[in-house]
Amino acid sequence: MLDVVIIGGGPVGLATALHARRAGLSCALVEQRVGVVDKACGEGLMPAGLQALRALGVDPAGVPIEGIRYVAGERSAQAGFGSGPGRGVRRTTLHAALADRVGAADVELVTGRAGEITQDADGVTVRVTRDGSQTRVRARYLLAADGLHSPTRRALGLERPASGTPRYGLRQHFAVAPWSDHVEVHWGWDAEAYVTPVDDTMVGVAVLTRRRAPFETHLAGFPALLERVGDATAASSARGAGPLRQRTRARVAGRVLLVGDASGYVDALTGEGTMLGVAQGEAAVAAVTDDDPASYDARWRAVTRRHTALTLGLVTATRLRPVRRLVVPAAARVPWVFSAAVRSIGSA
Repeated sequence: MLDVVIIGGGPVGLATALHARRAGLSCALVEQRVGVVDKACGEGLMPAGLQALRALGVDPAGVPIEGIRYVAGERSAQAGFGSGPGRGVRRTTLHAALADRVGAADVELVTGRAGEITQDADGVTVRVTRDGSQTRVRARYLLAADGLHSPTRRALGLERPASGTPRYGLRQHFAVAPWSDHVEVHWGWDAEAYVTPVDDTMVGVAVLTRRRAPFETHLAGFPALLERVGDATAASSARGAGPLRQRTRARVAGRVLLVGDASGYVDALTGEGTMLGVAQGEAAVAAVTDDDPASYDARWRAVTRRHTALTLGLVTATRLRPVRRLVVPAAARVPWVFSAAVRSIGSA
């Protein structure tokens, strides 16, 4: 019997598999899609996230990011990371780099859709379906990294209704040379637009908003940004995700542990999604290595506490338009506070 089976072959699932192998655990990874998958993503790796990937032997190609710059019309404020640069990386590039590493790490890859999960005192069995045929994979523990709308979370009854107005994310790339070595956050009336350089000839623009509309409609709400990319060739199709906030009743159900977005998601405001998922994967592997799955909930809270408090506070405060209007002027007026927040994001 395997030590661990992981559901979900995205970046977090792949990183979790690498953590499992580093811990000496036998591991299988179940994913229904073949090859690299592109999704809506801000594509900015914070310094701590980049360091965590390097510790796993993964160093994806991209563009250095030195900090974060807030922009609102003619006003702006910027601050640098305190622990070295981050990196702008196409999600497809990150996925491919992790997949290559997993391919060399003696991880059993099982292609198919994960279905029924059953548990007993000794292990977990997941039914996998592909092309009408079924197989079963059994392990001592199951780690579910199957994304924002996790079927595993839903099947186990671990979902918890999210409060507040839902927010959504959209992303598109433009063939234009980066004009800044910072992630730019453009603040609008009801949305934020994140600009991340991903190579020497391309930027990604991700929009977070409560209003559902086409990407072009949202982009028109940021005149300064539209001036930069409006005439550039679109280098990818617009992709969306959401509702972004997902809550869970618990992260553990017997021998099943939820990791990454499957374990709950607040918002993408700080750009720490990949870092958190990798850290949660490491915490889950530590819990099962100790044969103490119940300890994962406390480990998960320790990993996510600061991020959740910071992001929820900012998202809640900026629901009000008068507050949104003050975000950039306040950051410019008290730069030491803004700098401390950016350093915290970069090094957590």
